[in-house]
Amino acid sequence: MPVRLTALVLALLSPTVQAALAQAPDGAEVFRVACAACHTAALDSRGPGPEALGQRSPEAIIDVLMNGVMRLQGSRLSGSERRAVSEYLTGRTVGGDLTGPETARCATTPRLIDPLGVPHWNGWGGAGNRRFQTAEQAGLTAAQVPELRLKWAFGFPDTSVAWAQASVAGGRVYIGSQSGIVYSLDAGTGCVHWTFGAGGGVRTAISLGPNRRAASGYAVYFADTQSNAYAADAGTGAHLWTVKVEEHPRSRITGSPTLFEDRLYVPLSSYEEVESDDPEYGCCTFRGSVSSLDVETGRVVWKTYTIADEPRPRGESSAGVTLYGPSGNAIWSSPTIDPGRRLVYAATGNGYSDPPQPTGNAVLALDLDSGDLRWVRQVLPGDVYIAGCPPDSTNPNCPEDVGPDLDFGNSPILTRAPDGRDIIVIGQKSGIGWALDPDREGEVLWQYRAGQGGLLGGMEWGSATDGEQAYFPVSDLFTPAPGGLHAVSLATGERAWYAPPPPPVCAAGPGCNGAQPGAVTVIPGAVFSGSYDGGIRAYSTTDGSVIWSYDTNRDFETANGVGARGGSISAGGPTVAGGLLLVPSGYGGFGGRPGNVLLAFGVD
Repeated sequence: MPVRLTALVLALLSPTVQAALAQAPDGAEVFRVACAACHTAALDSRGPGPEALGQRSPEAIIDVLMNGVMRLQGSRLSGSERRAVSEYLTGRTVGGDLTGPETARCATTPRLIDPLGVPHWNGWGGAGNRRFQTAEQAGLTAAQVPELRLKWAFGFPDTSVAWAQASVAGGRVYIGSQSGIVYSLDAGTGCVHWTFGAGGGVRTAISLGPNRRAASGYAVYFADTQSNAYAADAGTGAHLWTVKVEEHPRSRITGSPTLFEDRLYVPLSSYEEVESDDPEYGCCTFRGSVSSLDVETGRVVWKTYTIADEPRPRGESSAGVTLYGPSGNAIWSSPTIDPGRRLVYAATGNGYSDPPQPTGNAVLALDLDSGDLRWVRQVLPGDVYIAGCPPDSTNPNCPEDVGPDLDFGNSPILTRAPDGRDIIVIGQKSGIGWALDPDREGEVLWQYRAGQGGLLGGMEWGSATDGEQAYFPVSDLFTPAPGGLHAVSLATGERAWYAPPPPPVCAAGPGCNGAQPGAVTVIPGAVFSGSYDGGIRAYSTTDGSVIWSYDTNRDFETANGVGARGGSISAGGPTVAGGLLLVPSGYGGFGGRPGNVLLAFGVD
């Protein structure tokens, strides 16, 4: 597939919402537009021709598009498009339905009644993105955690990554998938109430809130890898609106949109840094942003870029292609709302091209109502990085000084310290956890070294706090000693305890290690953390001892009859609500082991 597609072509590629399910895409047309430029029968073709591709199984082609060398290009297709092009090339049909068999449908679907009036987990990390669930909302105590047992499992068809985090409200579980299908499941049994087809993979958590246009009175909000944001009726899955928040062809939405009052705050990230060492590519033109959308209509109220100036020509590559900058500073995580100060906090990543900007690897404070930038706290200046550029590179497409790629993948956590003052806590891929003062423009209060840091290192996707301690899980995936969980005093920044990674529960081999890149979740007395080894564990908040564990490296009989297996655990973290613990398992790519299952645990 081509590595350069125009925004217009991308817009034509992906069917929107329910059309992805109601009418299958034309595989021949998808191949012509998205693949044929590289995969022809010509001798100078950059990839295997159609005849060679046709010798593979359709499942193998889907796997390459999701998990192999074509995962960048495959991410631009919806699940139905990947399936259609694989069946076109091979002349064979993929077994099973993209949404699961009809027998998985619930016999009845009760009307939603005040879904947020009962125990729930809504969005990425709850209030302040603390990833803390009270005892009342959790419906689970630390004393009960050792009694957790598997209640049901749900398999995601045509996927190798269970990357999305589940939300719970009104007796239902809402979760997206790599194939772009969003599911509303029954929390008690895992049967399917409804499905919704997005135009790209949905890895964001689902947020639910009131919406007058929805027949049920409530809507769910989410986003996809095609930079589309969506609203659908929480009760029926009926489409309410779709908005493309960015036209840049390499943009995507990784961080979960944050719902507050009558606005949805949508962060923007990008794949541009992955392919931009190519001298034929005019690196780089993407800028991260936050968009504020009206929840009733999807109208963009304001949009603020993380880099104020538009990219401008900065020279030529060795191939004579015009290069651009500044660029980058993507937002990979969910924005955090500060209602008292009327601010939204967003954490940024590294730059993609020179000149470096003061808003990279930083926490930004934006005005909730206008999007105006109120303050910036940068913790690592000069980090300009793109993949494929080693520090000694002479490629003109590479930054002059190649940065260490130590951006923020964590959301800022707004919490209250034991002394009563508000603080912002955030973990960084550098391996450092930070505490910032929101009343002094993010002035550093303390910093704590938890990991070695580096590529896919440090704290990658999500830390947590219970108001007494911050909990920093460490990835350090490519180091000799990956993994580990740190508890740090909010008051002082000093270590309370450290839990080293237990011996891996998986069989030895690629992707079997103790890295803990996924987000963690805390309830009173227990912290839940998944690992690349496929284990999900609960740690005592008192001393870090493991009080419960479960090995997900197995095949599961699922509620929807789809073959499913656990694997590495990363990205979206565990959620707890109403006595239910939900854990997605499987993370093909980035050195992990594939899987496609959502596991629901409870106490009998």
